[in-house]
Amino acid sequence: MKIFTFHLVSPSILTAVKTLIYPPCPQQVPGLVHAECMNEMVLGSPIFSPKRLQIRRLAMFAAWESQQAIDSFLDSTHIGEAFRTGWHIRMEFLRRWGTIEEFKELPEVAGEVEPTAPVAAVTLARMKLREVPRFIRWGRPVEELVRDHPGKTFATAAMRLPRTVSTFSIWKTRKEMEEMTYGHSSVQRPERHAVAMKERERKDFHFEFTTLRFKPIGEFGSLRER
Repeated sequence: MKIFTFHLVSPSILTAVKTLIYPPCPQQVPGLVHAECMNEMVLGSPIFSPKRLQIRRLAMFAAWESQQAIDSFLDSTHIGEAFRTGWHIRMEFLRRWGTIEEFKELPEVAGEVEPTAPVAAVTLARMKLREVPRFIRWGRPVEELVRDHPGKTFATAAMRLPRTVSTFSIWKTRKEMEEMTYGHSSVQRPERHAVAMKERERKDFHFEFTTLRFKPIGEFGSLRER
């Protein structure tokens, strides 16, 4: 069974830029299936703000053949040593919505957890550049909804220019995450995510898009609030 990780780290600018240009790949890292390296963003931050693209804050979403492969990467490679100074979470895959080339082999359903169990979610998309203004218009209210939602324990976003955008969130329970998704939360303007989903169905912002749900199985290291 594949193991998935989401990493956050604040390396030197040189290491950050080099990692974005030359991300870890299976040919160089035994046991790595695929890795997406991006700059972290602050959810809900102004579009023209240093918080929207943080050069020295890296996020990496990756799939691995085993936990041993993750440990070997962190302990035995130069870039892995940089990621070891940050924080990461390890996860088991549960469900997939949508399709993106690098993860198209994942089944739609691999398992599920109880409504009261914690879950994590990753969205990963390749943008249609001409749709970026629409995406910003409909996406920022969703960012604010997730950022301020009492059911989430952690949430962030990331991007790699020019097309890749991603979000990552950890939720206290599956039920609270699903209530947010479908507009049933007891918060102000709970419909923001559901309305944005309908707009995407009407005219897609992306040429590839997927949402992946996971069961968290362990956190390692520390960085800021984690």
